[in-house]
Amino acid sequence: MNKRNRWVYLLLAIVIMGAGLLSRKLTAYLPHIVNIYAGDSLWALMIFVSAGFLFPAWKTKTIGMFAIVFCYFIEFTQLYHAPCIDDIRKNALGGLILGYGFLWRDILAYSIGVAAGMSWEYYSYRFKRSA
Repeated sequence: MNKRNRWVYLLLAIVIMGAGLLSRKLTAYLPHIVNIYAGDSLWALMIFVSAGFLFPAWKTKTIGMFAIVFCYFIEFTQLYHAPCIDDIRKNALGGLILGYGFLWRDILAYSIGVAAGMSWEYYSYRFKRSA
């Protein structure tokens, strides 16, 4: 992967963040399967593009590995419930970042989000190279 355009990745992170928050507000209008996976998949995708913004020279595989390890780490920390951490989770922003409770399905959702980001990068890189 060539060096990423940081402005594109910043814009993508903002749009994805908005879509993820919107997906949490529209649960009454979305199919159940979308409600289960959309927010967490978009969160993982946002982590992927944010890592691309922070580390524009890294290879796609490295960004993907960083993002998936980060997402899994956050998910597994949800098994830990110290009062100080749970107080952070009670705050809306703290809850969005740290989550509330461990779910195996979130691991699948994170995998989907990071895979989508990696696929998009590979596809866009191939498209640019062939043009």
